[in-house]
This record gives sequence, structure tokens and C-alpha cells, in this order.
Amino acid sequence: MVITNVKIKSMSSKDYENGYVRFENGVFTEIGDMEDYVHHLDDIMDGEGMTLYPGFIDAHCHIGMWDDGLTFEGEDGNEDTDPTTPHLRAIDSIDAMDRCFGDAVRAGVTAVCTGVGSANPIGGSFVIMKTWGSKRVDKLVVRSPAAIKFALGENPKNTYNDRDESPVTRMATAAVIREQLLKAKRYLSDKQEYLRLKGTDDEVSEPDYDIKCEALLPLFNEENRLKAHFHCHRADDIFTAIRISKEFGLDYVLIHCTDGGVIADELSEDSPAVVVGPLFGDRGKPELRNHDITTPKILSDNGIKCAICTDHPETPIQYLPLTAALAVRGGLSREEALRGITITAAETIGVADILGSVEVGKHADFSLFRGDPLDLTVTPDMVFVGGKTAFRK
Repeated sequence: MVITNVKIKSMSSKDYENGYVRFENGVFTEIGDMEDYVHHLDDIMDGEGMTLYPGFIDAHCHIGMWDDGLTFEGEDGNEDTDPTTPHLRAIDSIDAMDRCFGDAVRAGVTAVCTGVGSANPIGGSFVIMKTWGSKRVDKLVVRSPAAIKFALGENPKNTYNDRDESPVTRMATAAVIREQLLKAKRYLSDKQEYLRLKGTDDEVSEPDYDIKCEALLPLFNEENRLKAHFHCHRADDIFTAIRISKEFGLDYVLIHCTDGGVIADELSEDSPAVVVGPLFGDRGKPELRNHDITTPKILSDNGIKCAICTDHPETPIQYLPLTAALAVRGGLSREEALRGITITAAETIGVADILGSVEVGKHADFSLFRGDPLDLTVTPDMVFVGGKTAFRK
């Protein structure tokens, strides 16, 4: 199929004032200027001068893990009976028929990184998935697992204080994480030693299977290292996340990073990957006291690119473009705000090779707008996921 006569905001190296896109089998096969378009008996849709944007990506949320409109029956994001649950997989909790996926598509959000909550110091895995295309989550998954979720600060403190169990302090939370990571590294070393000596006179016993350690091993895979997502709001928690990540050689992402604007000069020394948000909402707990819409701008001014998230259901996922608009209101450039929900988001969660921009070979996930997507009153006219029409106004 070909869509002609559209302004293309590619979020890559080149935009087009009047261009076309051709896509086949779910990926872009050709992108160019209308002057260069050659008709190949295509199924053609005239874009009528609309602007084509890559599908928006929410780099951190919990869609499908907390069903909309339900209480305990639909709350499947926190297994708060054990502080370390790295073996839990978000794919086993996601309700792909949650109506919020429909809300996402109608707002132009075509992909999300979703997963467990932040009750546990180590909560489990995240999934990168499309928001449309099947009632079966397995067919929507782009990458699973996509990251292991760690949490610092108030959330695990409050969870286990209420249970009168450890950890109830920040130092205990960090210790729990370190202990489990050390166990996983020892487990990996024992497995490697077993394989190295297998069949020799010095053969050793294979270590007993440990499902928690097995789940953490991809964090140490040098060829394809799984990302570590750290929930952290307060400055000291942010620095603890960096400290632990350096100790264990983790490919880390700072999630929320609420105090990022206060410590941006210090953070710039490490150039971390950052997901900021939600930008909507009040300062509902002590560690949010520095919550401010200027944070993305301050981080950007200090050379730190950041993705922007809703943290759905904290902010409903359909307002992802509006959270980007709030970042613009806080001083971030419009270009960087759009990147924060497209290509920077894709880079941050590790899928920029297939998502986040309009480029040949990438998934044909995109929206067509008649107005500015960062305008409160504007919604997409059409949304495509994998080259198929997911929504038409």
C-alpha cells in the first residue's frame, strides 16, 4: 500500500513537505518525495496534506496489568508477598482485551513498554508490545522480556513496613537487590564452571536450578544485555540505582527520575538513559516534592535525552501526547518532546532498530494528523499498526 501527499515527520534524518510512504508485510519499504513517486499498481490512499508521524511509544507504563475499572480482581502487577521476584513475567499478567489498549490506539500510541509495579525491590520483567492487532498478548509482543524491574525508595519501604517485614529502609532495599544479584552472578559462575569441566576428570556437579537467578542471567549477557529498569524518584535513590548498576555492570534506565532536574549537573557525568513521567498529577507522596514539568528541559540542557511516559494508569495512556505537550510548556523544545514519545523512547527501551521513526525496514506503525499532535484539541485521523488500519476517525 502507498499513502501519498503527506507531510512526513520521520523523526530520523529527513522529513518531507510533500511525500509518500510505501509499506508491505507490516514494514516500510519506500519513503520519498512526491516528485520521485513511481506508480507500481499500488493500493493508493491520498493523504490529503495530513502529517504522518511515527507511532507514539510509551516507554514505561503498566497497561494491561491493572484492568480499567476493577479493583483487586484486576490488579495483577505487584506480587508483594516476596521482596525479590525477578522470575515473574509481565506477559503472564497482561490482559490484552483491557479497553485501555483501545484508548491508546485512538491517541496514536502504537507500542508500549509495560510490566510489573514497584512494590518489590526486584519485581519481575517488562514487555514491549503493540497496542493493537490481536486479542492474544503473545501476538502483540515485540520483545519479552524487555527489562527487569527494580524499585527503590518509598514504594518497597511502605509495602514491607505494612507487612512488618524487611526491607523497611532504603539501605535494606539496596541490600536485598545486591544479595539477589550476587547470587545470580555466583550461579552464573557455577554454571560456566560446570560446562567448562563437563566430561573431564575435574568435572563438578551442575548447580541446582534456581528460577530467580535464571531470570537475572540475561542482565549479565555481554552480547545481548537485558536492561535493568530502576524505579527511582528521589536524588539519593537515583544515585543508588547508578551505584548498583556500576557495581554489577548493568545496562540501566532511570525510570521517573523526578529529582533529575535538581541533580542534572551530576547526572550529566554518567549520561544515563532516562524515562521521565508522569508529568500529569500532584505531588502525592514525599519523594515527589520536586515533581515539575521543567525536568525534561533541564535534563536536555545538560545533555541528557529522556523519554516521556504516562506510567498508566497513573496518567491514562491516551494522554501521552499531552504529557509531551506539558514538557514543551516546561521549556523543552517541541522537537525533543516529540522524540521523547517516538525515537528517543525507542532508543531508551532498546527497539530503535524497528520502532520509533519512519524509515525503510522499520515497522509501519504511524498516525495521520490534520493538526498538531501536541495540541489538546487534536487527535489522529487515522492510525496504522503493522501497516494495517487500527483506527479511522
